Amino acid sequence: MSPSVAVVTDSTAYLGAEATGRWNITVVPVQVLLGDREIDDVTPFDAGLLTHALKDRSPIVTSRPAPERFADAYRRAAANGAAAIVSVHLSGALSGTADSARLAARESSVPVEVVDSGSVAMGLGFAVLAAARAATAGAPAAEVAGVARRRAAATSTFFYVETLDYLRHGGRIGRVTNLLGSALSIKPLLRMADGEIGVLEKVRTASRALARLEDLTVEAAGDRPVDVAVQHLMAAERAEALTKELTARLPRLVRLWVAEIGPVLGAHVGPGMLGVTVAPVD
Repeated sequence: MSPSVAVVTDSTAYLGAEATGRWNITVVPVQVLLGDREIDDVTPFDAGLLTHALKDRSPIVTSRPAPERFADAYRRAAANGAAAIVSVHLSGALSGTADSARLAARESSVPVEVVDSGSVAMGLGFAVLAAARAATAGAPAAEVAGVARRRAAATSTFFYVETLDYLRHGGRIGRVTNLLGSALSIKPLLRMADGEIGVLEKVRTASRALARLEDLTVEAAGDRPVDVAVQHLMAAERAEALTKELTARLPRLVRLWVAEIGPVLGAHVGPGMLGVTVAPVD
């Protein structure tokens, strides 16, 4: 039996088919235009296609889903028995996806509460999973939305990129900060803060940056039980190495996710990105 509150999200949560199927989560894909090819933001994807576009500096444009795609998802949820919908999405400071969801919500036959997670990837994904668990347990829509907001607010997301050029090109980070980092050949460590991407630290070498990423994760976890996600783009070996270290250093680790992000985020961070999201477990 499906819960009376349906949970919808967008593809930038990168939860994977197993998790979305298990928790009955509907995913609306964001789109990316690679040259003259428009593709949905799904994983796994043709990494070679993205790599070629990035290396050749081909035009890459990401596009929020049209409101009609959310409207279709909401209609299907209502047809399947949902009395209400909680729609949880990536940060509104990075994308208009939540705005598209709000437009569609106005026409829905059942109430829809749209939640801006203020995050992305598993910073969004952990909030979506928390909402889905609450919905499955029979919580009303207001409580499901509240659970999502609280989990999103409690998460910490840090990530390393090889260069800030992709974020600068996409307008996702301050131009002055970007130019400073590039001029000094600094390897940046970034974080999500107040819904935006900001520079946390600047490190001289990639090895030091990755070691610092590990330490930041351990510090964020503290002595609490936590869920942790390691996310990467074309950096599977680095992700595997970090996963081993975190497993050894986090004695109260509840679950550790490892996932490769898709083309929408990939277009903005570039190959070699390695990120970690830490979410306390109640």
